[in-house]
Amino acid sequence: MATVTLLTDAELSPEAAEVFAEIRAARGTEYVNDFWRALAHDPATLRATWDRLSAVMAPGALDPLVKEMVYLAVSTANGCAYCVHSHTTAAKAKGMDTAMHGELLAVIGMAMQTNGLVTALGVAPDAAFQVTRSD
Repeated sequence: MATVTLLTDAELSPEAAEVFAEIRAARGTEYVNDFWRALAHDPATLRATWDRLSAVMAPGALDPLVKEMVYLAVSTANGCAYCVHSHTTAAKAKGMDTAMHGELLAVIGMAMQTNGLVTALGVAPDAAFQVTRSD
């Protein structure tokens, strides 16, 4: 349950309405999801979050599908149900099929298991994994 109201388009400040227009244009849809509607109470944070997300998720060395899959993995590890749903949908829209989703879930589950084991065992990183100076 949201801790703030989810603003309708009619309730947006001019600054928030501008960000919503950018979201719609970037995504090619009239739909603006509830995360943005909750964040619209604070137009400065809405703007900063949208700008940073747009930059981080833009194509680069990692393609957009890989970025969505990484986002999904981190959201799972952080226990963010909203983000798991949102970024699963986004990854599917960018080409993640059922087999890819299954493999991603297997990797997430394996990482969570081995992370828990190595943490509980208190094993320090091997010397071979340490970054050394490259003068």
